Order: sequence, then structure tokens, then C-alpha cells
Amino acid sequence: GLPPGLRLGVGVDRLDYTKGIQEKLLAVERLLEIQPELQGRFVFVQVVEPSRSCLPAYRDTRSQIVQACERVNDRFGRERYQPIHLIERHMDPAEIYRLYRAADVCYVGSLHDGMNLVAKEFVLARHDLRGVLVLSVNAGAAGQLRSALMVNPRNVEECAQSLRQALEMSIGEQSKRMRLLRGNVETFDASWWADELLNDVMRAGRGVGASMAPVVPRHASGTPTSVSQRW
Repeated sequence: GLPPGLRLGVGVDRLDYTKGIQEKLLAVERLLEIQPELQGRFVFVQVVEPSRSCLPAYRDTRSQIVQACERVNDRFGRERYQPIHLIERHMDPAEIYRLYRAADVCYVGSLHDGMNLVAKEFVLARHDLRGVLVLSVNAGAAGQLRSALMVNPRNVEECAQSLRQALEMSIGEQSKRMRLLRGNVETFDASWWADELLNDVMRAGRGVGASMAPVVPRHASGTPTSVSQRW
């Protein structure tokens, strides 16, 4: 239901204090401060999959996210415009992929994450080679997706500047980065990961310690990495 012409940012996360959702909202707030021309022209849609609501830490996390959202919307919202749209429900894959394909930027701001499939899902959704991935260095996927804009998710100023860079990026630069990202995801897929993991296990089973003889598959960029380091 958003009007045409708006720039759209998207975040998709399970409710968890490791996902850095509140920090993302602070970065959006800072972006609107340093780029006032985006007020009324930029919307960030944050999908939050409900999780573990029986636990106090998760209830506190949700409360902090809601409060941050309300504060930013009170500061910068106006009639028929809210800069942050918080969606707190399960969304099926078709809905999620519609968001990915509509987004100018996908922001993955994990404070700590084993992998984070959202980053890879966004890349695979973009057959048009458009859109920019802003990716936390603390997400496991950052070990592969080097053509994303990398950020320290706890540094609000850095994240806001990266969002600005993403929104100002030329179509040519978007396409160049997305082509590299898609090639990486298509090469290092789940089957590749499973094969390498089993390879590690078999080597360990032969009495060769993984630390002594690691498997070192290479990124599309040529940088060696081990499965244990990446996942």
C-alpha cells in the first residue's frame, strides 16, 4: 500500500536479540537526520518473525524494538507517511520475495549470526541485478558475500552512511555487485557446503585433525576459507 516513488529498505529477521534489529532502526533514524531530503521519500519495512515470546529476554527485545519504531515515526512521520513499518507476523516465502524484489536495499544487521540466509535469499531474488545488500560483518554470510556493503552493526553512524551509499549507488554499480553476489551464492550452495562438511568429517575420522589439514575451498574472489571458519 505504499505510494509510488518511495525508496524502500527491507529487513527480515526472527525476533532475537542477536539480530541487531534495534540497532538497524537507530541507523535508519540517523540516516533521516543526515539526509533530511529522504524524509517522506524513504521507508524501511522491518519484518519480525515472532519467536520465544515466553522468555523475558525476548519480550524485552520486542519492547525495545517497538519503542524505537514509535520514536522514529513520531520524529519523522507525517500525514500518510511513516518511515518505519514494523510487521510482526509470519510471512510466507511468496510475500518475503515480493519485498526482496521491491527493495532498493536489504539490510542485514546481525550482532552475531551463524550464517543468515536472508542475505542469500535477497541476492537470489534479484534476477534484475538491482538492489544493494548492506551486510553486518558479524553475519556468517559475510565470509562469502564480499561484494555487499559491509558494516559494523554497532556503529550507528557507519551503518547510516552505508545506507546512504546504497541509496545513491548507480545502476551500473548495483549490477556489478549483484552479479558477483549471485555467482557466489549459486556456486557455494547447500550441496557444496554439505560435501565440504562431510569431507572435513572424513578427514578427522582418518586421524587427520581438522586444524592440521583443513579443507580450504576458495571464494569466488579467490580467498581461501575453511568450512569451520565460515559456518
